[in-house]
Amino acid sequence: MPALLLLFVGSGCAALVYEIVWFQLLQLVIGSSAISLGVLLGTFMGGMCLGSLLLPRYIGSEQHPLRIYAYLELGIGALALLILFGMPVLSSAYTSLGTTGIVGLVLRGLAAAICLLPPTLLMGATLPAISRWVKSTPEGMSWLGFFYGGNIAGGVLGCLLAGFYLLRVYDMAIATYVAVLMNIAVAVIALTLARATIYEQDFDTTKRTKGPADPGTHGPTPGAWAVYTAIGLSGFTALGSEVLWTRTLSLLFGATTYTFSLILAVFLFGLGIGSSIGSAMAGRVQRPRLALGWCQMLLCAAMAWTAYMLTQSLPYWPINPYISTNPWFNFQLDLVRCLWAVLPGAILWGASFPLALASVATGGKDPARLVGGVYAANTLGAIGGAVGGSLLLTIWLGTQKSQQMMIVVSAISALLTLDAALVESDSKKRRFQLAGTLLLAAAMAGAVLLAKTVHGVPPILVAYGRYAATRVGESDIIYMGEGWNASVAVSRLSNGVLNYHNAGKVQASSEPQDMRLQRMLGHLTTLIPKNPANALVIGCGAGVTAGAVSIDPAVTKLTIAEIEPLVPNVVSKYFSEHNFSVVSNPKTHIHIDDARHFLMTTSEKFDAITSDPLDPWVKGAAMLYSREFFETVKKRLNPGGVVTLFVQLYESNTEAVKSEVATFLEAFPNGMIFGNTNNGAGYDMVLLGQVEPTVINLDEIQAKLSRPEYAPMARSFSEIGMNSVVDLFSTFAGNQPQLQPWLADATINKDRNLKLQYLAGLGVHLYQSDVIYAGMIRYAGYPQGTFTGSDGMLTALQQAMQQQHGR
Repeated sequence: MPALLLLFVGSGCAALVYEIVWFQLLQLVIGSSAISLGVLLGTFMGGMCLGSLLLPRYIGSEQHPLRIYAYLELGIGALALLILFGMPVLSSAYTSLGTTGIVGLVLRGLAAAICLLPPTLLMGATLPAISRWVKSTPEGMSWLGFFYGGNIAGGVLGCLLAGFYLLRVYDMAIATYVAVLMNIAVAVIALTLARATIYEQDFDTTKRTKGPADPGTHGPTPGAWAVYTAIGLSGFTALGSEVLWTRTLSLLFGATTYTFSLILAVFLFGLGIGSSIGSAMAGRVQRPRLALGWCQMLLCAAMAWTAYMLTQSLPYWPINPYISTNPWFNFQLDLVRCLWAVLPGAILWGASFPLALASVATGGKDPARLVGGVYAANTLGAIGGAVGGSLLLTIWLGTQKSQQMMIVVSAISALLTLDAALVESDSKKRRFQLAGTLLLAAAMAGAVLLAKTVHGVPPILVAYGRYAATRVGESDIIYMGEGWNASVAVSRLSNGVLNYHNAGKVQASSEPQDMRLQRMLGHLTTLIPKNPANALVIGCGAGVTAGAVSIDPAVTKLTIAEIEPLVPNVVSKYFSEHNFSVVSNPKTHIHIDDARHFLMTTSEKFDAITSDPLDPWVKGAAMLYSREFFETVKKRLNPGGVVTLFVQLYESNTEAVKSEVATFLEAFPNGMIFGNTNNGAGYDMVLLGQVEPTVINLDEIQAKLSRPEYAPMARSFSEIGMNSVVDLFSTFAGNQPQLQPWLADATINKDRNLKLQYLAGLGVHLYQSDVIYAGMIRYAGYPQGTFTGSDGMLTALQQAMQQQHGR
């Protein structure tokens, strides 16, 4: 048995590495919106559910369980390699057919099913396969709880190994190879043990007794329906709560890839502890159904505890992440806070599974069918919780009411199981049934009262995230809303400045330095190309960049690709004065989808594309900064078209900025950088690229801005302190030939590694924009051949540029 525990540790470790890698690979294909993530979660767990049900029906019990287990592990490894090398083919096929609406949703589901169903079927079959090695008694089933706990312990290791090391240092291919080696090692050990041990079947597969005392190998255990329902509801509350808690914790810790790995590891850690405790109890308690019922009832209190911690306590702990420049200190702090909030509920959910196994176990039954049924019920509920939590509950009910509902559902699960435990008691104990009923009613009332203690997510947490405790009373939160993909807030400072918040931070504002960047980003996109008739804006944000694009009279059609449906309406209401009412502009078309998926599946081409995505440390955002994504952008540009990209210098580090710049300039060798400084120090930048060599005629652009129809653009420039083209283009901060020495050690961000999100995640609490920009600008100089015009204009530009560069 100890050897089998080690096998399950290795199997669980490989499975979590695969899960992280496959989700990352498939998001590159079908997108990273909430719909896509819901499809991925549902397909992944659906495959495991089917596998647990199908194995005992199609694999004979005469086969050695260890041998079957080994073959399943080898199959998982083989399919993992097939997914890794077959993904480009799937991506090509999907993008050629990809579309929106119901057809698009079906195609996303089909793509996910092709990749995920085969290996997850095998993953789901592993526990039922090995279950035939133990007796189908409560004591025997308790061993399976330990196996389940070992599998989860391996999952914790796999989650941390992939999230903090393999994908940060190497790439998805290396991570896959490591997991495949684990599968092979587990299979070899299992086959060796199978040769060294004799398997004797502990049950009669031909037995079909229909009497109430012995329902036979395949018949249901009396009252088992209540256990199956309860463990299904337990899976629903577990995964539904995990989705809701992860969303809140990502605001509190910062939505980096490290945060998601840490939260998942803590949740799995709690499940493993609980499974071990539940397994120890299952082999000793006489009435496991009673223990299962009270475990579900205690979950009501545990969920109320977590809700209180996440909304009323942790956001106000006197913590300022900016104090430390070492990211690992913040990871330690986040780990402690996550354990404090999440562990109680996770332990109880983990304990529920072995107790449910013991509740349906009777001698003489096929253990694989017992385990498969309980596992399938739990996973089916988990699918409902995960998909419902990601797609429906937050939108329909909001986080507060969703968590209240979870508490009530857990109470219902407890009542079902406790009632079944009372019914199965002997006649002498039934004399206490009235007292038991009153106790159940009191427990239900207590659960309802606990649900009423749950508060909503505090607006200041949505606005300022990990800095919430340091920003109390700083601004007036005038709007807060929860959307499919993100929670959004709008705040107003005492001086009247408006802030747009997403991902727990200020993403745009009416501050002068932010307005200058957003206007520069939009105007540079349309001023350079000869005829920017059709423009695309990636990421709506506060709409200021899109608004700057929209007021160019040459733009006849403007498409805004925004992943969160909530955003356009919010910024239309609060930022219309600053974004020229772009959302209601007749030339504007809002497309709700993540921009990568939109560009991969559209056949439309554009004259101007500007990208203003979320910070690269936000999980998933690095997909919009990869070499392959920039190649996709190039394919969607008309001849002479221009693409611009926002690059932040604050809340970042030199390695991440170098990666962004080097990756962009590798795709656009003719590209250049324009800097936006604040009080003379670096703040953020605009990267501009064309397929063709960029030549900017200063006199032509100045003449264009002097025409009456361009008066709104000229006025927009003057509002940010730029009164001539010299003011605009003197912000030039380098091109590829000039910055080559600075970029010599840069990491190119590619789809197969997405290193940027790991580099940027280590700098999320740093404010070194002045140092980063100063290190880069010392390589910059006047770019010969880029600017043309009259001698006087060129001389003025050179002088202004030297001043900007501090020379």
